[in-house]
Amino acid sequence: METLAVWVWSDIWEEIVKRERQYLFLVFLGFLGSFCFIRLSTRLMRSPRVPWWPGSIVTESGTHVHHLFFGIIIMMAAACLSFAVSNEGPWYSIWAVLFGIGMGLTIDEYALWLRLSDVYWSEEGRSSIDAALIVVAIMSLGLVAAVPVSITDENRLELLASLVLTVIHTFWALVCFAKQRLAHGVVGFVFAPIAIYGAVRLGKPTSPWARHFYGKRNPAKQARAEQRFPPGRRTEVFKNRVLDLIGGAPEDEYKAKLAAARKDRG
Repeated sequence: METLAVWVWSDIWEEIVKRERQYLFLVFLGFLGSFCFIRLSTRLMRSPRVPWWPGSIVTESGTHVHHLFFGIIIMMAAACLSFAVSNEGPWYSIWAVLFGIGMGLTIDEYALWLRLSDVYWSEEGRSSIDAALIVVAIMSLGLVAAVPVSITDENRLELLASLVLTVIHTFWALVCFAKQRLAHGVVGFVFAPIAIYGAVRLGKPTSPWARHFYGKRNPAKQARAEQRFPPGRRTEVFKNRVLDLIGGAPEDEYKAKLAAARKDRG
């Protein structure tokens, strides 16, 4: 155990500090800790096995105060304090951790603030898990100092060329996300050929890209996408198992499993 602690400190933490990524690392820890805690908490709330676990916060008027609300407040407070009080030393480390905690609470309800509807336990709500995994991947790449493009400002021409390349690179990655090719988009932020490859490939039939550019506009591509990404393919089954493991099953599926378990016990 002591050897592991020495390895973590000497080979990981000191390397991160040398690259001036220590505050990003603290944000990452705060984010990961709060996301894991709140996701575990919400799963325990709806489990009949732990009725003693505290439930949701609901006012007397019936308003459900989501943890998204607290996440936004914590992020705003941490950001303002980091500007107003100190931007170095132990205080800045505290602000970084608090900001990460706020991020975790907010990203966990990404689907809610995207749709302005309480879809936490629905199929649409699983996009919050996708968003969290994307954040983890991007922050991890940032921690190892993986920079997709370097912007130089030695002269105006080089600065303009750097900005143009950055915009083009980001565009390819965003196209991957629009096609629901998340892995290509995340890795493509660092390695441009992967982003280009994912962007020119066929999008998933339920993706935002397909809704705008396939369907009635291009029935042939829609048919190809549905053939390429059938509902029961192995990668989709594996992904759903991972999402169930992290975030829990959607409400309808969860109720069906509970009913089946009660029937077996009865």
